[in-house]
Amino acid sequence: MIVGIHHVQLAAPARSEPELRAFYVGVLGMTEVEKPPELAKRGGAWFRGQGVELHLGIEADFRPARKAHPALLVTDLDALLARLPDAVPDDLLPGYRRCHVHDPVGNRIELLQMP
Repeated sequence: MIVGIHHVQLAAPARSEPELRAFYVGVLGMTEVEKPPELAKRGGAWFRGQGVELHLGIEADFRPARKAHPALLVTDLDALLARLPDAVPDDLLPGYRRCHVHDPVGNRIELLQMP
């Protein structure tokens, strides 16, 4: 039986780790997780927040996820919006304030807060 999600995998181009760290750690406030040595050889980076883990794996013919995306619950959407000038807020999901942003490599990320 399924009891939860361990992580969500997103793709990224080679050598994008510094920009990913700046965004996921510096802007979103996640913590970088050390990858196991054999997986670290492949590049990419893993990030963790309260109750969520995102793995960014290197893909040779990378194309950003424009439609498929993780939806991350947040506690202070206004604070994130202040750091994300390109965020696109909407009110299309009843019961939530939300916005969509793109990470530095173009992957779509949804941020949601219960009002």
